[in-house]
Amino acid sequence: MNDAPVLKLDNIARAYKTPWGPPLEVLRGASLTIGRGELVAMVAPSGAGKSTLLHVAGLLERPDGGDVLIDGKSCGAMNDDKRTATRRNAIGFVYQFHHLLPEFSALENVAIPKMIAGMAKGEARREAMAQLDSVGLADRASHRPARLSGGEQQRVAIVRALANRPKLLLADEPTGNLDIGTANTVFEMMVGLVRETGLSALIATHNPDLARQMDRAVTLEDGKLVAAEV
Repeated sequence: MNDAPVLKLDNIARAYKTPWGPPLEVLRGASLTIGRGELVAMVAPSGAGKSTLLHVAGLLERPDGGDVLIDGKSCGAMNDDKRTATRRNAIGFVYQFHHLLPEFSALENVAIPKMIAGMAKGEARREAMAQLDSVGLADRASHRPARLSGGEQQRVAIVRALANRPKLLLADEPTGNLDIGTANTVFEMMVGLVRETGLSALIATHNPDLARQMDRAVTLEDGKLVAAEV
């Protein structure tokens, strides 16, 4: 059994060029370790670098310094193909906006990632239906996103993120676009699914009540990750 942490961020630095002066340093030696089955909340104000850190952790951006280790494997020297394969097989993403494919049904939105990963169409659809049923959406499986409520769309997005049984879930304000009641329901469902499947998760949220449902919380201060009280 692999005893390595699911995610390790080792002294991550990330800066962006600006047209008006020196580069904008967003991350300045950010480090974090997330163990197996551990849920970590990231609470920080807008502009602190939460999205940048999630993009680096999810291998969507390369850091300017430091390394990202997924399941004990260094991703720093990986070429783009290996990074893409790692991202597809080991990481699930949930964003504030659901980003569902509008021309496909809820069932198809969940089944497509499975087929991309090599699963046969029939099996992918059967598994997708079972997953939608697990979040109370079996009767909405044939509906396209435009015919679903905001909460239903985000539930589909969460199930899609878990479609290929990743080891790590990264979520960026996953309920930030929902009303309070719906947000609480969707968040509790997501945390329940994560704990049920034994995933690790790093979830950015502004809501301290939601953050308290996690195992611990961190925040970004001056580009570094530090423990936070919520």
